[in-house]
Amino acid sequence: MHPTVVAVTDRIRERSRETRRCYLDRIRAAEAAGPSRRMLSCGNLAHGYAACGAAEKQALAGDVTNVAIVSAYNDMLSAHQPFERFPALIREAVAERGAVAQFAGGVPAMCDGVTQGQPGMELSLFSRDTIAMATAIALSHNMFDAALYLGVCDKIVPGLLIGALSFGHLPALFVPAGPMPSGISNDEKARVRQLFAEGKVGREELLRVESESYHSPGTCTFYGTANSNQMLMEMMGLHLPGTSFINPNTPLRDALTKAAAQQVLKFTYGGNDYRPLGELVDERAIVNGVIGLLATGGSTNHTLHIVAMARAAGILLDWRDFDELSRVTPLLTRVYPSGSADVNHFHAAGGMAFLIGTLLDGGLLHEDIITVADQRGLRGYACEPFLDGERLTWRPFKAADGQSLDSSVLRPGSDPFSPEGGLRLLEGNLGRAVVKVSAVKPEHRVIEAPAVVFNDQHELIEAFQAGALDRDFVAVVRFQGPKANGMPELHQLTPPLGVLQDRGHRVALVTDGRMSGASGKVLAAIHVTPEAIDGGLLARVQNGDRIRIDAERGELMLLEELTHLNTRLNVVGSREPADHGMGRELFSIFRHHALPADQGGGVVGTLAEPGLPLVAEGAAGAVGEVEHITATPIPARDQDA
Repeated sequence: MHPTVVAVTDRIRERSRETRRCYLDRIRAAEAAGPSRRMLSCGNLAHGYAACGAAEKQALAGDVTNVAIVSAYNDMLSAHQPFERFPALIREAVAERGAVAQFAGGVPAMCDGVTQGQPGMELSLFSRDTIAMATAIALSHNMFDAALYLGVCDKIVPGLLIGALSFGHLPALFVPAGPMPSGISNDEKARVRQLFAEGKVGREELLRVESESYHSPGTCTFYGTANSNQMLMEMMGLHLPGTSFINPNTPLRDALTKAAAQQVLKFTYGGNDYRPLGELVDERAIVNGVIGLLATGGSTNHTLHIVAMARAAGILLDWRDFDELSRVTPLLTRVYPSGSADVNHFHAAGGMAFLIGTLLDGGLLHEDIITVADQRGLRGYACEPFLDGERLTWRPFKAADGQSLDSSVLRPGSDPFSPEGGLRLLEGNLGRAVVKVSAVKPEHRVIEAPAVVFNDQHELIEAFQAGALDRDFVAVVRFQGPKANGMPELHQLTPPLGVLQDRGHRVALVTDGRMSGASGKVLAAIHVTPEAIDGGLLARVQNGDRIRIDAERGELMLLEELTHLNTRLNVVGSREPADHGMGRELFSIFRHHALPADQGGGVVGTLAEPGLPLVAEGAAGAVGEVEHITATPIPARDQDA
């Protein structure tokens, strides 16, 4: 094992000692109580299987395993539409093994691609908490011995896992649906988007290109949060090996779905191989997930989601852990928006089997985790599934000379795209932030320029369209954090800022909002904590203030004197938040109680006992009266720390 991976894992384990102990005590108490249905009265049980057939009723009255299906199916969203067929496949598969499966409940699934730039996007991050609670409701009937979780996209998988961990005594598998086949090239899509931003093509042409890109059932094919979710579940051993990127509605996908249903039956309480979910999701699995994110240049949303998922298992993860792991993790993929290829190209080049194999060979992953595969450790995930006639089997991925099948998309650790991962922690007087640098060219990773301040992303777009931004500047887009408006993604900023950079201007973004996997070639310090509405210094920045972002040294600085800042009006009280319409008024309690971004940005899933630490070391606090502002760069951190 690489010594930094070992050291970071040990630090997380020590930091989380008490919170993890409390969590494990809870799920072990649930384990000790035995199979769930034994606790139900006859009246309870009769309600629980009233809609079943006679054979299923007879089975459920005894000790037969009952598998919960919790699904994010809906038929509007392409990624989740394939799940319509899965319950029937699952029921058939478990019946072949003498078990029963019941559809326990559905969870909401919203699409950030539909809500980008719209009021509904302000519900997006908190939909993760809603999904977690809906998962708990689905399992609350206490009818189940195991669970299958069907989800794909941005907040759905994190929400399902947070909810599932509250029932961590149950064995569980996560079951994906797969990406849609490739459509129009990502380079062409990006080109037309920029032309539209400049007013050089109309909406009809833009819609044609978007429709040729997002064109059929399945996940969007770019490497955003949805596909980062699938990578993450496989890295943590919660999918069957090689499951993530098989296209939907194919014989191999159906075989994998049936295999997942039968696999979870092997791990139930009282058998010879009991594997409760809460035991699988430990510090090693979390670190493996972070390494996977860094090696692939995955979505920055996971600096929120992995933190929140870890907390739900009693594990305290900090952004500094991401940063230190990033400095020793090679960047092994180039998938859009970091490159022109999509996830289908990645999968064809060797995909997860090659990626996991090369990371294991480099000592960067914990091989000794417990997984949901027959082979308990992670080495079994360096294999790919295939059909031998009608029989599903796995084989090791083999390519000549240790290379993938396309080195422009996927490389071994001995020949990476970059010796370091795609993520950095920024710290300074503006607070803490993360920056995704995997798609940012080295010459754009350090920018010092005057601020242009916006309180909404639409203000920036209007200024761009008016020609007011043809210069060097740092865009400050504030009041976009969890407490302000639910922390929407700001994808609409990518085309105009990209256009300005292509014109030769030095531009960057600083925001307490999110950018997700769409944070591309422009330097973007995102998730700034503390956020503006929560006392962050962002609230006092004015047009013309000089800001320095140094992604190489990990620096985020407002280069202004103390006296200037303390005489400024705090603009928080004068801001008029848009907190109603499109259901936003229903989420006011989430906004009021949201944790800071570096603690996950949500409101559920924290399982620490009263008096135990909830915040990892180094987490930022609110800024009130400014006591110290300096233009001196902070020292570079020890690269070997």
